[in-house]
Amino acid sequence: MDLSIIIKQGIGEVKLHMPIEEVSAILGQASDVESIDNAMDEVTTVLRYDDMGLTLFFEGDNPTLECIDINNDEATLLGKHIFEMTEREIVSLMVANNYTEQDIDSEDWGERRISFPEANIDFYLDGGELASVIIGA
Repeated sequence: MDLSIIIKQGIGEVKLHMPIEEVSAILGQASDVESIDNAMDEVTTVLRYDDMGLTLFFEGDNPTLECIDINNDEATLLGKHIFEMTEREIVSLMVANNYTEQDIDSEDWGERRISFPEANIDFYLDGGELASVIIGA
């Protein structure tokens, strides 16, 4: 599978806003499927593809893909193998591509989060190494 992360669009052939059926046709059967009720009486459907390092979140009455959590060393972003990069290199890559607004925070569970709101992308680092990339619509 193509693991090219495309900002605000998706990863490879999997595009944000696709319905579950289309994503399943591309990726096949998920390793795990979970339904989560949120506070607004809406259901989030989560598809996990453990062998690909992908977790996909679908929302709405006709569930569409709204968020992708990526944890795969083969993933690329803007032509670079993102999981091989340091925090400084990730920030430099984003800034070089005109994503300058950043928000940096430490999560309760210990990971450091670097968000680029203009790109709808979050980088989670654990012990200085990239643990996951989350992209959204």
